[in-house]
Amino acid sequence: MTELTHLDERGRARMVDVSAKGETVRSATARGRVLMRPATLALIREGAVSKGDVLAVAQVAGVIGAKRTSDLIPLCHPLPITGVELDFTLDEAASAVEISATARVVGKTGVEMEALAAVSVAALTVYDMCKAVDKDMVIDRVRLVHKIGGRSGEYLRADDSAQRMDLMDNRAHRDEPQTHEHAVARITVGIITVSDKASRGEREDRGGGTIREIVEASGATVGAYTVVPDERDQIAARICEMADDRDFDVIFTTGGTGLSPRDVTPEATLSVIDYQVPGLAEAMRAESFKKTPAGILSRAVAGVRKRTLVVNLPGNPKGVQECLDVIIPAVPHAVGVIRGEVGEHTRPTG
Repeated sequence: MTELTHLDERGRARMVDVSAKGETVRSATARGRVLMRPATLALIREGAVSKGDVLAVAQVAGVIGAKRTSDLIPLCHPLPITGVELDFTLDEAASAVEISATARVVGKTGVEMEALAAVSVAALTVYDMCKAVDKDMVIDRVRLVHKIGGRSGEYLRADDSAQRMDLMDNRAHRDEPQTHEHAVARITVGIITVSDKASRGEREDRGGGTIREIVEASGATVGAYTVVPDERDQIAARICEMADDRDFDVIFTTGGTGLSPRDVTPEATLSVIDYQVPGLAEAMRAESFKKTPAGILSRAVAGVRKRTLVVNLPGNPKGVQECLDVIIPAVPHAVGVIRGEVGEHTRPTG
């Protein structure tokens, strides 16, 4: 089981430090409902509730709830939300108002709590507007049904068939993979740690271990994990073996991307790839520069050999995490394009 991150080593509550994480596009959708008497539902439908238009007020309240989440939930980070949408459905069979809320942000942490807060506040507003005629109303099944973005990729609630069908229908019309989870699960990754000391057993390989943890947490498979010294020919040979003989989707190298004369990973990579993907390396350098001016000194490259994406990562575990946070959301789409499974200009789902 994953450890609770909101507790420190002494068991005290804390706000998680996300300063090292990269900003990515994130969204979350939550749902809930307010069960009520059929007569109350009829009043809402007919606009006959004495306090006014119930759904219009609830919609505004839900937006406010999303925006004020960090004021209500103590350990939530304040987020610059870029959008909040609420939808209401009058379910005659269940005698309920169904509420759906989607929140979006470009940020370092997700907007699940904002979506849940939007649904909760909207539901409370429905109750407040109608309690004069129906105090037996029940707020029910407030839950997260979908989220995308960040290192963990996509979450789709297994028991929410309506949300799953909506996503599948939307993606079928856009020629996209059925789910980001499905695309990631099909990816096999090779990891190459480049380090003289680690290859001799004189130092623990923390960079490769960090890549493995992040890759497996995302749902992808690590097919091979090897350590080689800072020797150009050996690095190039390992890349070719993983790309040609084992046909891995992605190869991540870690280490050997700096300015030292022994840092030859970029040269080894360039000697065997067919073409570069400069945007990945540029995005990683830009993210590293936010943390330290030395980030722009990285000579990491990214490119494609045959059907395999090859990406150089730094050797420092913290740098590995920062860089993967930035590029992981784009990797499934890149793999799909390289392998001819999706159109190049199709918008990634993660």
